[in-house]
Amino acid sequence: MLTIPQPTSVHPIATAAPPTPDVSVCIVNWNCRELLRDCLDSLLRHEQGAGFEVIVVDNGSRDGAADMVAREFPEVVLLRNEKNLGFARANNQAAERARGRHLFFLNNDTLVPPEALGQLLEEAERRPDAGILAPRLRDGRGRVQNSWRTLPTVAALLHRTLPFRWTGLFRRAYQRYRGRADDGGRTRTVDVVMGAAMLVRRERFLAAGGWDEAYTFGGEDIDLCARIGRTHPVVYCPETEIVHYGRVSSRQNIGYAHSQTVIGITRFLRKSGTQPAALLLYKTAVTLDAPLTWLGHMTEWAWRFLRGKKRAAARSRLAARGLGHFLRHGLREFWAV
Repeated sequence: MLTIPQPTSVHPIATAAPPTPDVSVCIVNWNCRELLRDCLDSLLRHEQGAGFEVIVVDNGSRDGAADMVAREFPEVVLLRNEKNLGFARANNQAAERARGRHLFFLNNDTLVPPEALGQLLEEAERRPDAGILAPRLRDGRGRVQNSWRTLPTVAALLHRTLPFRWTGLFRRAYQRYRGRADDGGRTRTVDVVMGAAMLVRRERFLAAGGWDEAYTFGGEDIDLCARIGRTHPVVYCPETEIVHYGRVSSRQNIGYAHSQTVIGITRFLRKSGTQPAALLLYKTAVTLDAPLTWLGHMTEWAWRFLRGKKRAAARSRLAARGLGHFLRHGLREFWAV
């Protein structure tokens, strides 16, 4: 059963409630004020070709993001939480408050071009059987992102660890899991779409039980796609495009993001029925891989720094920080999943 935690406070709508919207745009924010401002501006200052409302759930940001929304976007429904309740719980709060026939879950590090919502809504009307529809995502440089893939398997994830990557074992399973950025521009049914932008019919979202709040950050989009996908197809729609900068918030909170992503995907493996022996093998491989990979990143950082490649060195150091946090703070929860 979907349990919705109540937010600490709610910013009231400044004017009388409009007619029931076609779409409720649900955005979760945590310490990304400037990105959130740009995202809301792209939505609200351009014609979208659909009636919609916007709901922002702020997860205890310390950068003034919630006050910015209240001041600059009074038409937005703002829910404030005192602390970070996680991506899934905050999205459920937004869904509970939403009035639209469709729920559009949108990351705060996105830009929505004019008419994009209307295009997705038209596709939803053409495909009444669809459970989830997702647009093509491009990064800030215009490159297509890998925003759809198959469901993860132990074999695919084992290939990411050093011992299996060196031998090439399970490479094909990993390649199938990752999908391809070159999608050919063709609408298709897929297993999983990235949670950065997904349109879901309200009744199907509720019938599936909403977002699983056992997930904190990472894996919850895979879980939702898997549950809804059992009865209604998950559809990738490249005709509609959205800019997704990607991992901006994750880089700002790399330790938390890396640890919770590893834990979240492991939670999905267990929940989806992975055999205990296979899950044990995966956990063991990840645990052995983490310190080796951390050492590799630190060596890479030192080499790049000495050669004056500061930007590349910073990337290596960031990756090492994420792994270091996982080793110090995430391993216990990882093994408890």
